[in-house]
Amino acid sequence: MKFTPITSAESIVRLVDEIGFLPLFGNEIDGFSVEDNCPKYLWFTDVDGPWEWKGPVARSGQCLYGKFFRNKAGFVSADWFADFANYRRNGYDFDSLCDEGLAEYNEEQMFNRIAQQGAVLSKKLKRDLDYRKGGKSGFDGVITKLQMQTYVTIDDFVYMQDKNGKTYGWGVAVYTTPEYRFGYERITAAYKREPEQSLERIVQHLCDVFGAAQRDKIIKIIK
Repeated sequence: MKFTPITSAESIVRLVDEIGFLPLFGNEIDGFSVEDNCPKYLWFTDVDGPWEWKGPVARSGQCLYGKFFRNKAGFVSADWFADFANYRRNGYDFDSLCDEGLAEYNEEQMFNRIAQQGAVLSKKLKRDLDYRKGGKSGFDGVITKLQMQTYVTIDDFVYMQDKNGKTYGWGVAVYTTPEYRFGYERITAAYKREPEQSLERIVQHLCDVFGAAQRDKIIKIIK
């Protein structure tokens, strides 16, 4: 399935709003990604394309961005995120997860540092928590797990500057919590439902978009 071609950050926002969920990279479902719907000349450009649009989309206030789909990046609309979080968190706030002994120490430490600061640059987070040469390892695994569980999202990307003020390199992620970005009540609005009910609502919605024949593939991507 093809939608209106993605040619700007605004068109990503519109498509996320239309579908509710949008992985960044192609997958088993035709049309269910930014990559599928973005002209190749823009996907591979180093001037202005999806890699530069991620930040403005995340800042738009209409969706959330992070590694949500099988440890890979993508977008979820603000309207659908409550059900997504309810299912992925299995009914647990992060504090409850810790109280039940279901979070590892490094995960608790990293989440608490992000939650305390509201939003924190990944370089600073690594430095504060001693993820460096000679220090701790495994930063990517911990931060990815927190995103897959929907406790952490990417708020923006910051580009480093040289002494002349010219930006260089890839954007550096700024991590935050969905609650900090959109408020506790909005993010936890689906907690009244059982997690499996939230999953079924999401799957049925995506089946309406892509067809019931895609149901098994949808479940694999959303789980």
